[in-house]
Amino acid sequence: MSLLQEMKYIGPIQRLQGTLPKIGIRPVIDGRRKGVRESLEEQTMNMARAAASFLQKNLMHGCGLPVECVIADTCIGGVNEAAQCSEKFRRSSVGVSLTVTPCWCYGTEVMDSDPLIPKAVWGFNGTERPGAVYLAAALAGYSQKGLPTFGIYGRDVQDADDTSIPADVQAKLLTFAKAGLAVAEMRGKSYLSMGSVSMGIAGSVVDDHFFHSYLGIRNEYVDMSEFIRRVEETIYDPDEFTRALKWVRKYCKEGDDTNPDQLQHSRAQKDAEWEMCVKMALIARDLMIGNPRLNDLGWGEEALGHNAIAGGFQGQRQWTDHWPNGDFLEAILNSSFDWNGIRQPYIVATENDSLNAVAMLFGHLLTNTAQIFSDVRTFWSPDAVKTVTGKTLTGMAENGIIHLINSGPTALDGTGQQLRDGKPVMKPYWEVTTEDVARSLENTKWCPAELEYFRGGGFSTQFLTKGDMPVTMSRINLVKGLGPVLQIAEGHTVELPADIHDTLNARTSPTWPTTWFVPMLTGQGAFSDVYSVMANWGANHGAISYGHIGDLLITLASMLRIPVNMHNVAAERIYRPSAWSAFGTHDPEGADYRACRNYGPLYGLK
Repeated sequence: MSLLQEMKYIGPIQRLQGTLPKIGIRPVIDGRRKGVRESLEEQTMNMARAAASFLQKNLMHGCGLPVECVIADTCIGGVNEAAQCSEKFRRSSVGVSLTVTPCWCYGTEVMDSDPLIPKAVWGFNGTERPGAVYLAAALAGYSQKGLPTFGIYGRDVQDADDTSIPADVQAKLLTFAKAGLAVAEMRGKSYLSMGSVSMGIAGSVVDDHFFHSYLGIRNEYVDMSEFIRRVEETIYDPDEFTRALKWVRKYCKEGDDTNPDQLQHSRAQKDAEWEMCVKMALIARDLMIGNPRLNDLGWGEEALGHNAIAGGFQGQRQWTDHWPNGDFLEAILNSSFDWNGIRQPYIVATENDSLNAVAMLFGHLLTNTAQIFSDVRTFWSPDAVKTVTGKTLTGMAENGIIHLINSGPTALDGTGQQLRDGKPVMKPYWEVTTEDVARSLENTKWCPAELEYFRGGGFSTQFLTKGDMPVTMSRINLVKGLGPVLQIAEGHTVELPADIHDTLNARTSPTWPTTWFVPMLTGQGAFSDVYSVMANWGANHGAISYGHIGDLLITLASMLRIPVNMHNVAAERIYRPSAWSAFGTHDPEGADYRACRNYGPLYGLK
């Protein structure tokens, strides 16, 4: 049986505890009876229905289930109906609030006052009723009460009976909704630290204050000895292990062993390492989300898991000096498929770099796609490339390139072997085809670990990312006295001529997956040239997401009160709460810092 015959699509599964967040639509109205309200009821409610229909048509949760909208039972003309709506939203697990209106309303009387739910107000741009006047009054009220809110107002005037949603309004609705749903989906979930701090890497010092106060995520911890216990006591599904190992042996091709001949492990050792690697992947997944099969096997506590929306595996060095590395578990879990079929990727960081895991989580929640974890390894200037290879960089690479490479959690989606209209992409899992999976596996090798790094052996992914993919690299950093900051670099993957790639790649770890990245330059600040991008990058790791999603990341960061210290997103794409302009309009970056400091973390106590 071929891979195309074996692979199946695993339908939408909500694998974490908690109800998926919904978008609440609040149609607000002028409460004056005897003519005013009555004339507006149908138009206002239709506006709510149009918004709900548009959002439900264009949004999906990462698990593959559709996003649902909940509309208030009645239009909201005053505080009583606002309270009724609030109660309905509470019962319905609403996590994002959108207020819509075509008219004047009584601002503070109809507002949504829940401080934890991201909120926006769409005021219809029509001349028959003062929707713009209400929008301004409402946003002023939200700002005065310390509830940052996004304003949505179409650029062009519409007729009162026009039920269409203009393109500029659509863009703001989607940006707000995607970011708001990401906020809501993180709340109440866990980050699972599998092990502790890897080789002194600051990002793997899991900061409880950051996760709790900024993300609403709790921290869970297990020692890596738990993997040994579960292996030795068979706390995994043995039937799945047998199936997984058979699949791995059939479709995961081994690459070259670059270790000196006298140090190379025997075939028997490598076979045993493969078995251990597969068990580690099963155990890491079960630790994150649980596995009801374990309950059937008599392991009720272990069957529950840690409800982890993201996690990290320490590995180096206390584990990898003796046991096979975590590269296979990280790479296969982060991918959109495994031996069970095509399914939602997990978010697992190498070296337990929790801050890069958060950036990966942001990217996944905003795009529903798998994420690439990389070392931001080397900047190659055109002159350096010329010196080493005798060749000249051309095209998008002409100003230099950044070598992104990492042994472990570079999802196989990162090969770029998924195709849409013949072009390389990274897709939400429900769009991934068996042909995409076959190409990804065919273009990936699993090289025996470099034993100077990984004394216990194991296997690292080796592939080369296809060029011409729009991608966004991001990273969260913690700065003492300042708190978290987010940095963003939109750019493209590039393909180098084979001889240039071979020469450059051979100078580092050639058995690891390579992505050649070129950020888009603005000619200013950190984006004045490619060297400056790397020089200003705040850590040794970066999270890479398919698409240019810097605008979505900026919106999400503002909801969480995380300032953005570096980005190359055009000003017209940036969308933050209306209150941000009160902190300055001449210097948006400075205003962002001041606003985030003023409001403090979303879940922090004032």
